[in-house]
Amino acid sequence: MKYIIVGMGNFGGYLAIRLTDLGHEVIGIDSDSAKVDLVKDKITHAITMDATDLQASKNLPIKDTDVVIIAIGEDFGASIMATAIFKQLNVKRLISRAISVLHETVIKAIGVDEIIHPEEETAERLAKRLQMKGVLDSLDVSDDYNIIEVKAPERYTGMTISETNIREDFNINILTIIKMEEKPNIFGIMSKKRKVSGVVAGNTKIEKGDILLLFGNIRDINRILSLEN
Repeated sequence: MKYIIVGMGNFGGYLAIRLTDLGHEVIGIDSDSAKVDLVKDKITHAITMDATDLQASKNLPIKDTDVVIIAIGEDFGASIMATAIFKQLNVKRLISRAISVLHETVIKAIGVDEIIHPEEETAERLAKRLQMKGVLDSLDVSDDYNIIEVKAPERYTGMTISETNIREDFNINILTIIKMEEKPNIFGIMSKKRKVSGVVAGNTKIEKGDILLLFGNIRDINRILSLEN
């Protein structure tokens, strides 16, 4: 996959290096040339650039990029500006780092696809999650077992959990189903809220847009992730 990461501080720089090590193409961006120099030999491309400059950002390979991550961790204004610019450029998936509660409220209003909290989620964990196609979040239970959130494959839409045969076919358990409901935020802008279904039964039906919380061996999880949506 191809990533653009804005902000080559401790978090952004480490994330860029790990994703590169995992075989992905990464463009790391920072307005501080010293930070760029620290990672330039460890990632695919390193660019000294002001990501709050719309014209400069337009020159990036946006259409070929799978994920843009705004990892700026100190400059509140620069983070908001960069997030707004990449949202305007219609990137495929936009992830932004939240610096504070207020900052999170603002970037939610802009309409990012995902918000990350480095204090809660390490770059190592995020790198592992990003490389698994379709995975929205993950938790390492052991070296061999994971709990993951993944969009329900379309082939299962309209089926009950029993009808999917996921346990029999993949040796994976569906722990619960998460549904996304649209509600207005404090700015009156519609945003999606998560609603957890609780303990699910065999007759629980999977609907379009549902998120499945799965538990299983990493090898089996990769098998189900290979299913085409």
